[in-house]
Amino acid sequence: MSAQSKAGAGTVSWEEGGRRCTAVWRSESGARAPRRIAVADDRMAADIAYKLVCEGTALLWRGDYHGARQLLAALGRRVDRKPPKQGATPRESFHLYRQARSRRARVLGMLLVPLEIAPGGSYAVPLRRAPDVGPACAAAYGTADGAVGDLELVSLRELQGVLGAYEWRRKGVVVDALGGERIHPYHGVFSPVRGEYVDLVAQAPLPRQEAGGLVAFDIGTGTGVLAAVLARRGVGRVVATDVGERALACARENVTRLGVARAVEVVRADLFPPEADGQADLAVCNPPWLPAKPTSVLEQAVYDPDSRMLRGFLGGLAERLAPGGEGWLILSDLAEHLGLRPREQLLEWIADAGLRVVDRLDARPRHGRASDPEAPLHAARAAETTWLWRLRRAAD
Repeated sequence: MSAQSKAGAGTVSWEEGGRRCTAVWRSESGARAPRRIAVADDRMAADIAYKLVCEGTALLWRGDYHGARQLLAALGRRVDRKPPKQGATPRESFHLYRQARSRRARVLGMLLVPLEIAPGGSYAVPLRRAPDVGPACAAAYGTADGAVGDLELVSLRELQGVLGAYEWRRKGVVVDALGGERIHPYHGVFSPVRGEYVDLVAQAPLPRQEAGGLVAFDIGTGTGVLAAVLARRGVGRVVATDVGERALACARENVTRLGVARAVEVVRADLFPPEADGQADLAVCNPPWLPAKPTSVLEQAVYDPDSRMLRGFLGGLAERLAPGGEGWLILSDLAEHLGLRPREQLLEWIADAGLRVVDRLDARPRHGRASDPEAPLHAARAAETTWLWRLRRAAD
């Protein structure tokens, strides 16, 4: 029923029907290919499935698609029977929580479904009652690279994420600061569902009244939402940067859809745009808020290892600001409440970068976890505030 798979070179293999089968391993989250794969269907009991996946054996589903969804839910209930431990400090509790989430993702990621390459480079799931996954997979993966009928394997949990992300992209996210218009996030690009940080950028006073002559940088633009807000506020030129090709395409589509493409230029750059773009009257950055190592590609919008992006923005800001210009740093203080980064350290980095604080605006989070006493890390989340730090060069 199970056998060692060849996980190298992005492929996996398994025994099925008396023959050796091989497929490409697909994981947008960066998960490793499973070393062992067993074939499973609707006859497999959830307890047996849970034992296998906990022991490191992935399950390739060959039954009804909705049966796979039911088994995934059953596996989730079994994982959740053991809640994360609480540490002696908020920092310890945070790391224990992350360990528990990592284990949960690993266990649930062991239920696999086949993806079959269809005509035209699209994808299909060759299971009974499977949904049409072609448009969602095309949006997340692009055109399939292989012959019609070739198989790839993907975790059902990731495929559900791809399908959910496609619905977000198709329907969009309402942004109050854009007059109720919508931003359409791509798969893997941070969605502006937490609107308080967008509202802060919409409300903060611009460096000077003549907005039409302002030049702004939006560092790490993601969906382009902050660049669009600045353009709607009348900023004459916004240079929006990102390193991810998917984010760049997402931002370009959104600024075009919102009718601000003439004011917003989207360019590929790590932090600040090329020197040829000169200095800015305003530079805005919303880095990942927690200084920790991401365990998957999708966590890169949340976790900033060693505060790399935050420190890079602060370290390069003074040189790229025009006289009298401002840097707007949007940052939650959740890291402070978790004991991951004290306020004094942030203030020290600001001073060491030749900057000074001229003002600080705040907003309270509106997401459900901030008010749910049963949510993990509730005490820290309930105390969280999102800040917009207005920074200028110390010499100005």
